[in-house]
Amino acid sequence: MPYLILDLEMSGQEAGYHDIIQIGALLADNDWKVLSKFETLVYPDHEDTFSSYSEKVHGISLEDLEDAPSSYDALEDFEAWIRKTLRRDSHERLHDVVICGQSVINDINFLKATYDDLNIDWPFSFKLVDLMSISVLMFQVFENNKMATPKSYSLKSVADYFGIHRKDTTHNALEDADMTYQCFKKYFELAKQAKLLTNS
Repeated sequence: MPYLILDLEMSGQEAGYHDIIQIGALLADNDWKVLSKFETLVYPDHEDTFSSYSEKVHGISLEDLEDAPSSYDALEDFEAWIRKTLRRDSHERLHDVVICGQSVINDINFLKATYDDLNIDWPFSFKLVDLMSISVLMFQVFENNKMATPKSYSLKSVADYFGIHRKDTTHNALEDADMTYQCFKKYFELAKQAKLLTNS
């Protein structure tokens, strides 16, 4: 069961209206060993919806995207990278890939909206693992064991807790995907050490 750790940067906050402008992703195996990494800029399908607010978040301007591939080409490259890494036949659908991320349903919504806009069949299942959901559970475990907890459920707070830091103040899709991956790996390492108390 391969894990696809995904992070997207967008031209705004509304899926189906704003566009994906950067894809960052890692593929990991069952043991959370990184198999490969992927990153691409994406030229927006709707230039007029590009927001200045989003540019402040990711630091990517329309000028930075002038030579970026179209969304169709970017998704084609993205799928090809997954298949090559996992040694899948070019016609095989990617149903067994588990999409992972921080508040990952938002990234999936943007990705699905782009597939729909381009009339491309959705190749994935909707199997997902959300870092924020795991954090909600793990914070309770930390508190019950009288351990310090991160300041919030944000990726930055959880990453800081594990000593993982962003290089810059702006968001980069691959860097955030890598930070998310490292947080997942830390949680899964902690899970291996956990023991349940039973009444027997």
